[in-house]
Amino acid sequence: MNKTQFIFALTFILLSFNTAFAQYGYGNGYGNGYGGGMGRNSMSQMNQMDQTSSKPKEIPVEVTVAKIMEKLKPELNLDELQTIAIGNVYTDIIKSQTAIMKDEKLGQTEKSNEIKALFEVNERKVNEYLSEEQKLKYKALKEERGNDKKEKKKKKKSKKDE
Repeated sequence: MNKTQFIFALTFILLSFNTAFAQYGYGNGYGNGYGGGMGRNSMSQMNQMDQTSSKPKEIPVEVTVAKIMEKLKPELNLDELQTIAIGNVYTDIIKSQTAIMKDEKLGQTEKSNEIKALFEVNERKVNEYLSEEQKLKYKALKEERGNDKKEKKKKKKSKKDE
């Protein structure tokens, strides 16, 4: 076998392997052959997309606090200083609550106890900025909100039972 025949044979073999691998999504081929382009890279990208899309987007703390203050300000007739101060209290509490919920070292009961303690601290701090009349309104609002939550739970349970 001379040199030219050897080079042609070698080239033919190399091109055959490249074409065979390209059909299965490997190499530089388009991946349109067997497997429909589902090579290793495509599968890992699909898995990554599934993982990222399953996580819910977190609502920024500022948005949550703005919604709370939007309800509290007219109900309690808060002035601007009270609005800012109470908004800061809620911001701190929500950030702390988020940190507790993300802490994997704590068990569910420990998390629940920590959050209850946070809400007690929150109540005391908010009451520091309110007048006596506002404190009564704030307490009534909290009780009303608690009753609304209980009613929603009852409705959910009755729908499940049906």
